[in-house]
Order: sequence, then structure tokens, then C-alpha cells
Amino acid sequence: MITVVGVGADGWDGLPPAARQAISEAAVLVGSARQLDLVPGTGARKVRWPSPLLPSLPGLVSEPGTCVLASGDPMFFGIGATLAGTVGPENLRILPHPSSLSLACARLAWPVEETPVVSLVGRPLDALRAAVLPGRRLLVLTADGQGPVQVAELLREHGYGASVLHVLSRLGSAEESRVTGLAAAWEAKGEELNVVAVECVADQGTVPLPLVPGLPDDAFEHDGQLTKREVRAVSLARLAPLPGQSLWDVGAGAGSVAIEWMRTHPSCRAVAVESRQDRAARIARNAAALGVPGLRVVTGRAPEALEGLPTPSAVFVGGGATLPGLLETCWAALPRGGRLVANAVTLESESVLTGWYGRHGGDLVRLSVSRAAPVGGFTGWRSMMPVTIWTATKESRT
Repeated sequence: MITVVGVGADGWDGLPPAARQAISEAAVLVGSARQLDLVPGTGARKVRWPSPLLPSLPGLVSEPGTCVLASGDPMFFGIGATLAGTVGPENLRILPHPSSLSLACARLAWPVEETPVVSLVGRPLDALRAAVLPGRRLLVLTADGQGPVQVAELLREHGYGASVLHVLSRLGSAEESRVTGLAAAWEAKGEELNVVAVECVADQGTVPLPLVPGLPDDAFEHDGQLTKREVRAVSLARLAPLPGQSLWDVGAGAGSVAIEWMRTHPSCRAVAVESRQDRAARIARNAAALGVPGLRVVTGRAPEALEGLPTPSAVFVGGGATLPGLLETCWAALPRGGRLVANAVTLESESVLTGWYGRHGGDLVRLSVSRAAPVGGFTGWRSMMPVTIWTATKESRT
């Protein structure tokens, strides 16, 4: 049994009796240099985390009498979840300390359950973009003292320079501090960073982007190879993303479907497969600009490029249904309950989807969209090409 003890910035003095006893009785104490310095010498052998951590983790915690020190709550972006996945939750005893989230919300009187958290520790700064919305309160975790400056720069660039930043340092210790200012005027203040709290305020003229599917077409950089807004919204509704699920976006073009899939929930994952290198690079830029830099982009021609990809929960085929073996490969990759959504704009592709509909059932619809456009000095309807959409769920019988 491995004991994991959460330690706050107040160190030994802030620990309850059970946590003190676990540390005092440990044969081995494992933690960062800062965490190990926060507890007194007990006769235990102190071991610092190595870098890289994961390859060495099983060996580090295999010795009897091991106690792992963590910052605050070990299950809040901490080592607890990593250990649970390595040694199993049944082999852990976790003694948490109040997390930085709880302490920050307490100082600001913000409801914990209404305050989203974005961690930038080991993650791209662009991951913050999708969470920034007017009137929203956020807590942002960063890796070093430059975090507030980087967050302020992103907010200014994103059209949220009027947002209020609170930087809370050394929460829970006698040296606790708080600095407040506007993102538009933020400068490095030399603080030891713990948490950046953001009150999001949009600048005049900033147009917020919603989290529901169907972003404006001009939200994406593209060369015309783009699933248009209305068709994209319908396609994503049929793909039905759920938290933690993964998508293959095959023939991704600008990556709009994969990006909007990931924007529905922070735990959603996607792979965008695109044969052209210039479009693949464009997909990566779109993903970063729209707050989902974790989108995986694979450059290659399907179906060959699909080999070895993680099993998808759903597959979107925006074009190319006539490619030999493409739909067969996508269908075979889906697990039971997986969804396949394929779009067609040509008669040849539509014929292929009609054949699959006849063999596997599902739902086949044709979507026609018209947009108002100038006609001389008047306004008329300009029709887009009709799109046929086939949707099917893979059942065990197939």
C-alpha cells in the first residue's frame, strides 16, 4: 500500500494528524525538492522525482513503506491520478490537502462548482482560448512565474484585454499574496505564481464563438475545402460527441469537424487525416486558434493513413466515399455502438452511400441550404450544392 499525502504551502504545520503520522512512519519519502523540504527529517530516505518521471515511476514506489508527497490535493492535476493508473487504485491510500482551486475560490468567494479550471502545465497556451467566454470566471494553472504575463498576452490577442486578473501566490502560507490588474495593462510583477484567476470581459467589437457546433465559416482559415456551417452543424449532431470519445475526421480539409468535435468537451479527442501537406498545416493552425491544440493531424491518403490509429468512437467522412476501401476500413475500425457519418455532393458518391444504406441501414438524408445574396439591386436566394448525409451505428450483428 502506497500512501499519498497532499502538502500545502504551509508545510508541516498545516497537515492534519493522519497525514503527519503517515509521513513520520514512512520508510521512503518521494516527492519534489520543494515538497520534501516542507516536511521535517524523520529518518526516512528522501527520493526526488526523476525526469522523465513515467518510466521510473513503478520502481520508485515499489518499496514497502513508501509515502508520496504531492502538492495540495493529489487528485487535482496531481500525481494521484498517475499513480492510480500505474499501480491501481486499490493499492493507494490518499490523504488530500485543500487544493489550490479550493483555496483560490475561498479567497475570491467564487463558487467552486461554477469555476472551470484550465491547466497549462505541460500543455500549450492555446488550450486556454476555448474556455475564454464573456462573463466567465476561470482558474488557470501555469508552470512558472511567466504564466500571468502569457495569459494576459493571450487575452489581449483574443479580444479580452478588459478581463480582470488575480494572481494568487503561495496560497495557504504566511507569505500568501494577491495581485490584481487588467489583462490590457498587465506587466511582469515578479510574483511566485500559484493560480491565475480570470474574470473574462470581452473588448468592444469582440464576437464570442459559441461551444455548440456550427461556427461561422470565416472562423476557419481555409481554401474552400470546408464543410459549410449548416452542413457541419447537422453532421456533428449526427456524430453525437460525448465526453471522452474520439473521432476520425477523414479528408479533413480545414479540420472544422474535428475541431468542433473537440470544442464540445475538454476530454473529447480527434484525429484529422488529410492528404495534402498545406491543408494539414492549416488544420493545425485552426486547431490552435480555436482552442484545441491537442488535435492530432495525420498527413496521408486514406485508407492507408488510417492504419494504426486509435480506435474511434465515431468516424466522419466529408468526401472521398468513392475511394476504394475507404468506407470498408472506417466501418471495420468502429467498435460496437460506433457511429459513421459520411457526406456526398456528387452523384457517384451518393450512389456509394445509397448502397451502404441498403446493406447496413441507418439514416439517409439530403440537405439543401440557400443563403440570401445580392441580385442586382435586390436580394435573392443562392442555393448551395445539396449534400447527402448517411448516418449509421454499428451494431453487433454487423
